[in-house]
Amino acid sequence: MDSLLSTIGDIETIAWDWLGIWVIIGVGIYLTIRTRVVQLRHIPGMFRSIVEKAERDESGRARSLSAFQAFTITASARVGTGNIAGVAGAITLGGPGAVFWMWVMAIFNSAASFVESTLAQLYKRKRFDTFKGGPAYYIQQGLGSRSGGIVFAVIFIFCFALSFTSLQANTIVDAVTGAAESMGAENTTGLTWGLAIVLTLLTGVIVVAGLRSVARVAQNVVPLMAMLYILLGLVVVILNIEELPRVLGQIFGDAFDFRSAAGGAFGAVIMAGVQRGMFSNEAGMGSVPNVAATADVSHPAKQGLVQTLGVYLDTLIICSVTAFIILFTYEDPVAADANLGAELTQGALESNFGTFGAVALAVIIFLVAFTSVLGNYSYGEANILFISSGEGVRKSFALVLTAVVFLGSVITVDLAWAIAGVTMVIIAMCNLVAITLLGGKACKLLRHFEDQKKRGLDPIFVDEDLPELTNLECWSREDMAGSLARRETTTSR
Repeated sequence: MDSLLSTIGDIETIAWDWLGIWVIIGVGIYLTIRTRVVQLRHIPGMFRSIVEKAERDESGRARSLSAFQAFTITASARVGTGNIAGVAGAITLGGPGAVFWMWVMAIFNSAASFVESTLAQLYKRKRFDTFKGGPAYYIQQGLGSRSGGIVFAVIFIFCFALSFTSLQANTIVDAVTGAAESMGAENTTGLTWGLAIVLTLLTGVIVVAGLRSVARVAQNVVPLMAMLYILLGLVVVILNIEELPRVLGQIFGDAFDFRSAAGGAFGAVIMAGVQRGMFSNEAGMGSVPNVAATADVSHPAKQGLVQTLGVYLDTLIICSVTAFIILFTYEDPVAADANLGAELTQGALESNFGTFGAVALAVIIFLVAFTSVLGNYSYGEANILFISSGEGVRKSFALVLTAVVFLGSVITVDLAWAIAGVTMVIIAMCNLVAITLLGGKACKLLRHFEDQKKRGLDPIFVDEDLPELTNLECWSREDMAGSLARRETTTSR
């Protein structure tokens, strides 16, 4: 087993260091230029788009999820243990300067998030009481490759919906049992099995009910967990405010320590920041579009802007909180007992708050990891429905995922983590190639959006506006009748 883990780890390292990192950087810069830095020019529009209401049918029921509900589902998957363990790993591997490069790549890669989410909206399909879409759909409809979409869907289901779900469940159990041990518990076996049963039941009840059920949980839990974690970070900063100049000096100084470039350390700083940043915010990875497609908005670019805001929430805010908790506590985090994951964050909180810190982090990890399980289900559902749209297939997938939660809670998952790391590279490469090829379509939609904004109109897209965009199913004048009528009424006042 150890040799297998070592081999898979070597493959993952080669794939990321020699291919993945440079493709991520290149596509992020290319799409930033191609969209004319949409991620910075339209920040006000991101906040306006996130509050747009979903259309309602004759019975008064929303046609699908609102922009905010789709945002919270993707945030629930983005904001996970990567924000806690991933940032700690980036700092211990690349030093404080890695935080700066996480920020930089979040800004560049948010252009990729805009493009992939806009494309997901453009090529979405209607299914019962919601929409469905994602990379598999725009690979099929935009690039004309059904087989390519199926290959992507199968790999994605294995990586995100199954491997990562077991990892998140395992993380919850580790965090809670770790907090129990810090409070004096000697035997946590019963607690482990109890948590496994509770997590399984909670997950099963929510995911079997479908995407709307996931959305209701996400829109309530995500703001709570984000505020709780940000509050903890602010308290740590206030308690150690005299350390602010040192911390900022470490972040920016190490980020541009060109003296270390000759020894390769400078490259390691950048690599750690880029890789861990993408693990956390998932920009360009092809995961977020699966839920971005479910939002009922009047223009595809609106959800592209909403999901760009999600990258900022994840990396510029949540990841920064973790970085500050660690750096305000440890002057030399690389030498802090060589902890490469959540243990470093947990140690920092315990240093500031005592046992309460360990318990608080356990609660936060429970929230972020459990909502990540729900988010991963949403991602997997979109790809399951791409392969087969039967309701029985969807419910079978929900039951399988529920079983994975139980297994992940009670077993070690080193092999699952290693395999997921390799498949993530494959997924990211497939999606980045696809959105680069289809980027011109997203740019046309962006110009269409901007032209209407300049005329003082609420942007609405109808397929006949850009007839060169083909294979569309949800953007006819009949589909958008409600939005058009509402805009006409507002304009005539």
